[in-house]
Amino acid sequence: MLGFVLLGVGSGSTGAADVLGNMFNFGSSGSGTSISKLQKKVDASPKNAQAWRELATAFEQKQSTQDAVNALERYTALRPKDQNALAELASQYGTLATNYATDYSNAQAEAQQFSSPGAVFAPASTTPFGKAFADPTALQDPISAAVQSLASTKQSTAYTNFQNAQQNAETVYQKLVALNPSDATTQIQLGQAAQSAGDSKVAIGAYEAFLKLAPTDPLAPQVKQALKQLKLQTPAATSTTSGG
Repeated sequence: MLGFVLLGVGSGSTGAADVLGNMFNFGSSGSGTSISKLQKKVDASPKNAQAWRELATAFEQKQSTQDAVNALERYTALRPKDQNALAELASQYGTLATNYATDYSNAQAEAQQFSSPGAVFAPASTTPFGKAFADPTALQDPISAAVQSLASTKQSTAYTNFQNAQQNAETVYQKLVALNPSDATTQIQLGQAAQSAGDSKVAIGAYEAFLKLAPTDPLAPQVKQALKQLKLQTPAATSTTSGG
């Protein structure tokens, strides 16, 4: 349902897959400066790009993804052509999307597990009251209804957050493609983010660009299959190269 795209990352490719497999390892060196000191530094000088960059790295090391995203957004606004930072920001959006996908799955499992918590205390189904209790048109189980409503809200929120994270990642990858349209890895990353965000037109263009740039990459067969499915699902979509 989430449309999460997995194209064999880490499958042994010496091309795009290797880069994709390491896409969450940006900013690992760090400066060792405390987050509180760095926060004071950016508060005092909000246009200090390097301070925002160091703060983002510090948050990444603490696995504080949303905070890292916020810092990277500020940094890339000041340094819009820093491709490494843009790639890092897109990667962090990907981490957020993965977290939200997990939240969605957990909410779904919770809904299934507690779909009828009141059944434990329900009367025997052979009794008249038991039959009425089990009849959805008769008596309603308020406990089950409350749990189902809460789980539905959690699922809806997680799905919305997932979509937003993927759309943000797509936007950043589009910036990277504009800066370096001949990079095959960025094209496949854009395709994955766009497909997960439900943007079939951009995904098709990015996958086509990837295949032109890296036709012999080990991921090419999987990209071709994804491209075929996208075109079947969106016959009216115009196939355009995303680097154009």
